Amino acid sequence: MNANLTTDRPTFVTHLECSMTGERYDADTVHGLSRVGRPLLVRYDLDAVRANLPRPMLEARPTDLWRWRELLPVRRTDNVVSLGEIETPLIPIPKSAGGGNVLIKDEGRLPTGSFKARGLVMAVAMAKELGITRIAMPTNGNAGAALAAYASRVGIETIVFCPEDTPEVNVREIAMQGARVYRVNGLIDDCGAIVGKGAAEGRWFDLSTLKEPYRIEGKKTMGLELAAQLGWQLPDAIFYPTGGGTGLIGMWKAFDELERLGWIGAKRPRMYAVQASGCAPIVRAFEAGEDHAERWEDAHTVAAGIRVPRAVGDFLILRAVRDSGGKAVGVGDPAILKAVEECARADGLLLCPEGGATLAAYREALRTGEVDEDERVVLFNCATGLKYPMPEAPNWLDRHGSIDFDAL
Repeated sequence: MNANLTTDRPTFVTHLECSMTGERYDADTVHGLSRVGRPLLVRYDLDAVRANLPRPMLEARPTDLWRWRELLPVRRTDNVVSLGEIETPLIPIPKSAGGGNVLIKDEGRLPTGSFKARGLVMAVAMAKELGITRIAMPTNGNAGAALAAYASRVGIETIVFCPEDTPEVNVREIAMQGARVYRVNGLIDDCGAIVGKGAAEGRWFDLSTLKEPYRIEGKKTMGLELAAQLGWQLPDAIFYPTGGGTGLIGMWKAFDELERLGWIGAKRPRMYAVQASGCAPIVRAFEAGEDHAERWEDAHTVAAGIRVPRAVGDFLILRAVRDSGGKAVGVGDPAILKAVEECARADGLLLCPEGGATLAAYREALRTGEVDEDERVVLFNCATGLKYPMPEAPNWLDRHGSIDFDAL
């Protein structure tokens, strides 16, 4: 615990650590990437957490994101920001998945309609705590919306850059929630280059994926929640839509922390990093046995949220996938769209395209024997499907004319 900061709740952050070299960095100081240009990870005094947080105490709390506060980095309660980050439900999809052992963790129920709320609520709270007043970030849509909402709530000025073909609803919600948003004739890493240049000139703080330490901490709550929801028994496999991969990295970190607390055992799910075949740098690196992924040129897919040509945390994604016995898998747009449609029609759950990618990947893994139909599997739907284009519904009826009820 840090005696230099006033707080009305326990706080257990000890330091930050380079994810590649293990070099230590002071907490309570503004950091971007480490000296070798890799993400920093937040470390905690887990022995102290275990002594101060018996599991029954955790289980008695309301099931929102902030129930995990001893395992989160915000020290001062007055820096906590919230728009109502609920524990997202696990929903079976027996018809479209072919059985009752497959559960969708529906992140579309979070504020701003996506799992980006988890990472951005933590990043913004820490920006507030560290005195940052202006932020810029590249986005494919949902992250920008979450950033705009939370930053506006705490009075932080925000500038967002997005690819020119970002869905209109995303661009408009970013603007509506108080950010200055600009379309850019390029992909998300091209937007990121603009953010990086401005940050180097001191114009703003760069909140790009994994270029600050705290989005991982927000995203790891997916893993913490999942363990609690399943009675502290992790599933056999997790299929996760992977662009920047913050959530996959965060969940892997969460499982390690939970084991060190003594709340789960050593068993881990096989982690499947799901990408679109039109933008699959992690898949290519996995299949080639590489630790880093080269930029994917001419990236294209209907699943814009995972259209990330290069991920700064590539080696962390690949490490988690390999250590878990999992795999990086690519699925085509036709399979993605088919999965979205069939899940909606058969099970009544409207997935986003990225969520559809996980269902398509699961179906292929089931077909090839990569997973068994008796295994418990969790697929992540990362946003509400209501934000995405849907097929036209052109049927029309003239109430004044003769109505053919048999045809209806």
